[in-house]
Amino acid sequence: MEQKRYLNRYKSFQCSLSSLEEARKRDLTDDFVISGTVQKFCLTFDISWKVMKDIIVGYHKISSFASGSPRETLRMAAQLGIISGDIWMKMLLDRNELTHDYDGSLARNAANKIVELYLPVFEHFRDIAARYMDQMEKDDKL
Repeated sequence: MEQKRYLNRYKSFQCSLSSLEEARKRDLTDDFVISGTVQKFCLTFDISWKVMKDIIVGYHKISSFASGSPRETLRMAAQLGIISGDIWMKMLLDRNELTHDYDGSLARNAANKIVELYLPVFEHFRDIAARYMDQMEKDDKL
């Protein structure tokens, strides 16, 4: 049986988040660990907003913004109560800055912020998204 795309994406999000959680156990002064933490943050963020989009389209049946950007998706998710938008918008700004951090200067400052501030936000979203995924899967089986 072929698994639904939204479930595959959610599982990818869970795997990416699990890898990012490893940063809690690592030395955040090590350049290699910092680099990996930033890369996992960016990947986890990118998958998470796509999971939000799946929830908005699949559960809430709102497709008018289906080709939306991360910013549009975050706004809609906040409007629907899926997330609290303020912290996610800060995460988007940091992700955008970090993708252009060619010398690693921003990454050194961001690593602790990712672990201390953003990781709990991702973990909270994982729990919220799980409930939506369960319901969407049940609805698909009806």
